[in-house]
Amino acid sequence: MYQDHQGNFACGPFHVAAPLALPPLRVGLLGLGTVGGGTYRVLQRNGNVIAARTGRRIAITMVAVRNRTRAASVVGDDVALVDDPFLIVNHPDIDVVVEVIGGTTLARDLVLRAIANGKHVVTANKALLAEHGAEIFAAAHVQGVVVAYEGAVAVSIPIIKALREGLTANRIEWVVGIINGTTNFILTQMRSHGLGFKAALEEAQRLGYAEADPTFDVEGVDAAHKLTLLASNAFGVPVQFDKVHTEGITALELDDMGLAERLGYRVKLLGIAKRTDHGMELRVHPTLIPDDHLLAQVHGSMNAVLVKSDAAGVTMYYGAGAGSEQTASAVIADLVDVARVAGTRHGDRVPYLAFQPHAVQALPVVPMVDGVTAYYLRMDATDPQLAVPQLRDCLAAANVHVERLEVFATADDTGVSSLVVLTHLARESDIRRVMANLARLPTRVGGVHAIRVESLV
Repeated sequence: MYQDHQGNFACGPFHVAAPLALPPLRVGLLGLGTVGGGTYRVLQRNGNVIAARTGRRIAITMVAVRNRTRAASVVGDDVALVDDPFLIVNHPDIDVVVEVIGGTTLARDLVLRAIANGKHVVTANKALLAEHGAEIFAAAHVQGVVVAYEGAVAVSIPIIKALREGLTANRIEWVVGIINGTTNFILTQMRSHGLGFKAALEEAQRLGYAEADPTFDVEGVDAAHKLTLLASNAFGVPVQFDKVHTEGITALELDDMGLAERLGYRVKLLGIAKRTDHGMELRVHPTLIPDDHLLAQVHGSMNAVLVKSDAAGVTMYYGAGAGSEQTASAVIADLVDVARVAGTRHGDRVPYLAFQPHAVQALPVVPMVDGVTAYYLRMDATDPQLAVPQLRDCLAAANVHVERLEVFATADDTGVSSLVVLTHLARESDIRRVMANLARLPTRVGGVHAIRVESLV
């Protein structure tokens, strides 16, 4: 069986028309930039196959843009162009609003107005939902409309659908992911080409992987937005971005990445959400993982998410972490879901955060100071024979146990050596105590460096 250029199905010499009984789903698109333009192109190119899967066509009928001339060169004369986005969210002939303008102020106002007008919403705006999701989902529940956001997390990877539907039979223990393509590209450049952070960032900006202002990416904020949504869908908790412990990669030193490699580890910026006996851990930070682990093989701007659940075990989801049509793929998948469920009862649809609203309950978030992980510690010293016993004494005084201790001579001729420790599981507060004591040692040269270590098994 194949499909001809008119969207009809044929099998051998026979030709069977594909009936589309439902009217088209009328879409208002807010923005025609990278994601909006990709969404329009993919819908135009694959409209027939999408309709064959959905049972109705999805048609972008209005687009809000700043530059009508440039937009007209993309969509032609078939789509109404407006420069006021409120004309779309208030228009009676729009069924679903796709928000891809970004930000958390105007976007919030537009999404809430669309919901108040009874329109379904598709968004790729992770910051909007991480910071205002509680308000948006509550408003959508009252109005009985869909809010879909697959494109907000890990771009082309259908991780939200996996958590909400594919793993619905499971009690999820943890979700861990490389969920920011920019930082993963920078870390790959640092490791593979020996670039310092600044040089690697400049290369990322030159190639378009990093914005002119990369703060949200390199400081871990973007990953924290995404982790907020992953945790809510995994554990049935409200969105609570303000409780995510967030560290970026700006303080990472090339020396630590090289020494970690010599010890059999690689450094990745991970988003980690774990259910524990004391509550939930929500943290984004650079992390050492074994170099033979699957996540250690995720290079460049690619993303990957691991989920550990009781029945399915550990599952992994891998794909592009950025890109116009890659994000559009997720946006259109959400539109297909809207097209399929628009006429159903609100209570019969998949819940916004995987759990029925009455079952969404807050779990206490474990403060980072009470968190327990293994650690990599590095201190440079002028006299290793004297410094090693002092280092061991500082660790023992804080009840931190050593798994491995190595002394590496530095590449220069200064006579300074790097003392590197891998610890067993330790409490963050104890590690901070160790670092404060190490900083007072007279044999120490420079700062004391710590990176958390995860085995992910």
